[in-house]
Amino acid sequence: MKRVITLTGLAMAIGLANMGAQAADYVAGKDYRVLENPENISGDAIIVREFFWYGCPHCYSLNPHMQKWAKTKDKDVAFFKTPAALNPVWEASARGFYAAQLLGYEKQTHDALFDAIHKDGKQLFDQASLANWYASKGVDKKKFNSLYNSFAVGTKVGRSQAGAKRYQLSGVPAVVVDGKYVVTGESAKVPKVVDYLVDKARTEKN
Repeated sequence: MKRVITLTGLAMAIGLANMGAQAADYVAGKDYRVLENPENISGDAIIVREFFWYGCPHCYSLNPHMQKWAKTKDKDVAFFKTPAALNPVWEASARGFYAAQLLGYEKQTHDALFDAIHKDGKQLFDQASLANWYASKGVDKKKFNSLYNSFAVGTKVGRSQAGAKRYQLSGVPAVVVDGKYVVTGESAKVPKVVDYLVDKARTEKN
């Protein structure tokens, strides 16, 4: 009888520990950053933006975690992949991303481009190399090059740059939740913090 009580007590302790882990409260200044001048986002949707650069190894590590999260996110959450364009090299990658997106190839090329750079060691950081690579994935090269320097792509790059400035981003990866909170890191913990902040932002809207 004594053994049964001991095991039951142990099971209860494990259960309570798991409950505590699930209901973890993340700390501002440690697990995420609160923006001093938050963006005023109207509407009920919670906006989550993941800023990245294809050449960033930390972004490459975070990518599968965020991809998995995106498949199970709540319906009121709008998720946007946002290529950072903080310098000319990063801007080249951003222009390639948006050109492929406008041509309907984002899903087919996003993970593949990360792999090409980080697994295969390819240097794909300028228009010419990007055009050739995207063409190898079925993208019309002539249309890609036309869009690369187009007004439509330039507008999207400009919005990315304005967002990075507004959110005071100095590097990537960075996930911005509802224009108020910034989460950095590359582990599976990031989407957990994002979910916590999504719930927080949802409560603040109500």
